[in-house]
Amino acid sequence: MYPKFLRALMAVALCATSAAALAQDAFPSKALKLVVPYAAGGPADVLGRMVAEKLGARLGQPVVIDSKPGAGGHLGGEMVAKAPADGYTLMLGTIAHNGAVKLYKNLRYDPTHDLQPVIVIAESPSVMLVNQSVPAKSVSELLALARSAPGKLSYGSAGNGSAMHMAAELFKYMTNIDYVHVPYRGGAPAMTDLLGGQISMLFDSVGTAHQYIKTGKVRALGVTSSTRNASLPDVPTIAESGVPGYSSVPWYTITVAKGVPAAIVARLNAEINAVLKSPELAQRWDALGVLPLGGTVDDAVKRNKAETEKWSAVIAAAHLQAE
Repeated sequence: MYPKFLRALMAVALCATSAAALAQDAFPSKALKLVVPYAAGGPADVLGRMVAEKLGARLGQPVVIDSKPGAGGHLGGEMVAKAPADGYTLMLGTIAHNGAVKLYKNLRYDPTHDLQPVIVIAESPSVMLVNQSVPAKSVSELLALARSAPGKLSYGSAGNGSAMHMAAELFKYMTNIDYVHVPYRGGAPAMTDLLGGQISMLFDSVGTAHQYIKTGKVRALGVTSSTRNASLPDVPTIAESGVPGYSSVPWYTITVAKGVPAAIVARLNAEINAVLKSPELAQRWDALGVLPLGGTVDDAVKRNKAETEKWSAVIAAAHLQAE
């Protein structure tokens, strides 16, 4: 027989365990929030809204988009990292949170330790775009132009550490050219200024670039993947256009705060995997040049680790740093 006080402690522990299990089984019992840490209208926002719509239907609770642009995506990242670890606050994570963390010295949180990837939802190559006023018709002509007037060309990005920024800096590092970086609070405002001629070029997601290429106001010079993109078959890769070995393919995750119970992370992973298998979503993303991925939580952890190693080396070699 256990002493009375031990029996009491065991009873309390059993009740607490049962209550926790019941709470997880009941998840979700209210609306969820998906934080998109960039301005509305950009690549992350487009993908986030599509996932939120179908995930909400599967969970039986709405998934509300909360746009929190700023600090290169880290305003939203910090908010999610410090949110209650209950699974109700999600984030659309990008290279800024999952691969380029060595770029930042003064963050008020540690993305590597304070965020938990749930799943890799997609990857989509970027495409190098120039304003029609830029005379270059190819990557090689752009390189010649940049070398003839160092510092004259400018490129926009969704902020320091964004996929747009890192793609451009990798290009700069591999070609030894000089151009000016103009960071924005998201891809959409950067595109607005490219269209208006305030900046010369932009590495935009293939998924959002199509509509602007069709207007004729911007010109596509090269895609950032190692192979051509089916949705832009006539646009060569940057690697085949005079920069051998160049490759920069943005990937997107759904992420939560560290400490969210494993059972809830697993539930979210399973439901989002089901969302990514939706024929309707696959058709919409294919038209945008976006490849749905999915997989296990461990797959997401491994992808982030491999990308962090790659981009940390680039950041160190190019001596990049952001506040």
